[in-house]
Amino acid sequence: MSSLSQGSRTARPLLGIGMVGHAFMGRVHSHAWRSVDAFFDLPLRPEMRVVAGRDATRVEAAAARLGWAEASTDWRELLDRDDIALIDICTQGSSHAEIAIAALEAGKHVLCEKPLANSPAEAEAMARAAAKAAGHGVLAMVGFNYRRVPALSLARSLVAEGRLGTLRHVRARYLQDWIVDPEHPLVWRLVREQAGSGALGDIGAHIVDLAEFLTGDHITGVSAITETFIRERPLGAAATGIGARAGEGRGGTGTGIGTVTVDDAAIFLARTAGGALATFEATRFASGRKNALSIELNGSRGSVAFDFEAMNELWFHDHEEPPATAGFRRIPVTDPTHPYTAVWWPPGHGLGYEHSFTHQARDLIEAIASGTTPEPSFDDGLRVQRVLAAVETSAANGSLWTPVAA
Repeated sequence: MSSLSQGSRTARPLLGIGMVGHAFMGRVHSHAWRSVDAFFDLPLRPEMRVVAGRDATRVEAAAARLGWAEASTDWRELLDRDDIALIDICTQGSSHAEIAIAALEAGKHVLCEKPLANSPAEAEAMARAAAKAAGHGVLAMVGFNYRRVPALSLARSLVAEGRLGTLRHVRARYLQDWIVDPEHPLVWRLVREQAGSGALGDIGAHIVDLAEFLTGDHITGVSAITETFIRERPLGAAATGIGARAGEGRGGTGTGIGTVTVDDAAIFLARTAGGALATFEATRFASGRKNALSIELNGSRGSVAFDFEAMNELWFHDHEEPPATAGFRRIPVTDPTHPYTAVWWPPGHGLGYEHSFTHQARDLIEAIASGTTPEPSFDDGLRVQRVLAAVETSAANGSLWTPVAA
């Protein structure tokens, strides 16, 4: 982390930000932009200039509530403004490609929420645009925020240091239950044209990215099964593209019945380039599980295990310890020596979900200031998209082993 005096902090160049979308993700990103400069010493000063949305009343209310200086009903206006250098995309997946490519071509840095797009073709176009823009010093990052949970960053360091030895197993799950009720309306996340896929892209994308991040390896092939448990639902706000889960939008009171066109759950086996065997499960039908993301890696020298419901802890097993004392031990990841934690609270005072987005904002600002490619890049997002596509292809073909496109 850079060290800046109070005088240099006030003299820093501004980084004007325009955000597109202001529902669940927009609120979380806004919190990150509001808080990042108060805790981290940054080379650029983020300035929340404009938030864009479709409905004038709602976006103006969001600007006032979330701390944006202005509101707009046309995201294209943000691209013409000299005081905006970064476009933060918090919209439905169906609009990611259009906004991101236009922003990059306009010379704006881009932060785009995951999954990168709704298809490999869209993601490929976005990655090409990012590569072209990088030649002009314009940078792009995809928002896989769980990489920035301190415990998971620590796990990555342990793997990179060889503390786990040769990796043999990856075991990843992401479980939610917000659509178990068959009367839950047909919101946009259940419509393929808007969401791209269901649990697979919404939450499965996170554990695919985490597996590749933690292992440092790519997934090379999959065998998958997907299921849609409830195939028809009452029409609601999704029919007009309005947000879905609690906190994501207004809801709605449409009439009639609509067809669910995405998966409710996806389970798949995989191999990594390094030879590890992997299992993945993503579902929004795990009754009683609200946001249960867990991942475990087993290697020849040791193991790590993480559960987001105890996000300030990492469990570590050193297999080279004497059998009499060997076993998993809990590491409270709240010490100033741990990733990101030095600027926050005293040891033992835990962080929350929102802090991962603040860390994301910090890392992106540092990358823009130094001119280095931020991680995860659009190429990383494209790789995840190709894994998701291979899962869908495998499931459609009776769980046939399906290579992931290079």
